Amino acid sequence: MCEVHGIAMNEADKFALVPRPPGALEKAAPGAKRVLAGMVQDALALTRTKFQAQNIPALPSDTRADLESWYEKGKDCHFGNGVTQDYTEAVKWWRKAAEQGHAKAQCGLGMCYDHGHGVSKDYAEAVRWCRKAAEQGFAPAEFKLGTYYSEGHGVPRDAAEAFEWYRKAAGQGEALAQYSLGEFYAIGRGTSQDYAQAVKCYRKAAEQGFAAAQCNLGVCYDHGHGVPRDAAEAVKWYRKAAVQGLAGAQCNLGASYYRGEGVSQDYAEAVRWYSKAAEQGNSVAQKDLGWSYYHGHGVLQNYGEAVKWFRKAAAQGIADAQGALGSMYASGRGVSQDNVEAYKWFMLAVNNTRNVSEQRRKYLVEWMAALSSTMTPDQIQEGERRYREFKQGG
Repeated sequence: MCEVHGIAMNEADKFALVPRPPGALEKAAPGAKRVLAGMVQDALALTRTKFQAQNIPALPSDTRADLESWYEKGKDCHFGNGVTQDYTEAVKWWRKAAEQGHAKAQCGLGMCYDHGHGVSKDYAEAVRWCRKAAEQGFAPAEFKLGTYYSEGHGVPRDAAEAFEWYRKAAGQGEALAQYSLGEFYAIGRGTSQDYAQAVKCYRKAAEQGFAAAQCNLGVCYDHGHGVPRDAAEAVKWYRKAAVQGLAGAQCNLGASYYRGEGVSQDYAEAVRWYSKAAEQGNSVAQKDLGWSYYHGHGVLQNYGEAVKWFRKAAAQGIADAQGALGSMYASGRGVSQDNVEAYKWFMLAVNNTRNVSEQRRKYLVEWMAALSSTMTPDQIQEGERRYREFKQGG
């Protein structure tokens, strides 16, 4: 087990502060534009080189010009560049170019099937068109094909196959692929676990300004995974990602200021970064901001505000926040004293198997036992009912 700023996590969860979200390509605007706008080396030139190497006649120059023109028309229609946005029209132009081998158009058409833009959503078709582009060496399509294999969209889930496509795209400098490859190395998915390789991949993407990679590189320095432990270097990378608005990095940077690791201890600065992350819904930051208000660290002590943030984190399953809420209800701090509600929250924390250490669980069990000794059987029964109700609603 390891602790990442207060949360116990198993080996597979070490990098969970910056998980790659479902459909990372479409969620990361720069990456999505790179796929659809073709902000990489000219795919036509690459295609022509491969044709020549295989003694396949290259397309006539006028045909290449037509394909590029069709691709650009599709792009303008898709993004509404100088024309009314029209996905159906984008599909029409991209299909014309894609059917004659234009890699960027093939990838763009695949993305339309992926999102259901101008066509019915169809992962199998998305895979088919992305594969055509990927087999021509078009890096964004290689990355997206890797994602389909990683998530099992349109193809059977296959981590080893995903790893290979990520590796191909990463080798061409695709930041999203470098980051994803780093994740696979970090948790040993599709390959043997290798923190040193994870660091190399994260660094390549981080140096291109990719925030999630910057944050994960910071985590590596924070815990000495694949590199010597260096808190100052961790802070450097957390900050780069935090100023881009990445909530996980903001939370980690806040924790560094709170503990005085890699920077001078500064509770007010910790609260500033916790607040940024908490407002974005980061559950760890919400919990840590709650403790800041509870202790009066960096802000005026305010039990009501502590309860507010504990509640937000508890609703997302953070055991420490659930236990803290139990304590607040038991003592009547920031809320009206309510043993039944306290029992419910203690019970949720004790039975939370995701992010509570055994030592913390032991304390929670002791507190719950002490509380239950003061309650009637009816009150305990009501507490258990509220626990079940919360679990069903969650």
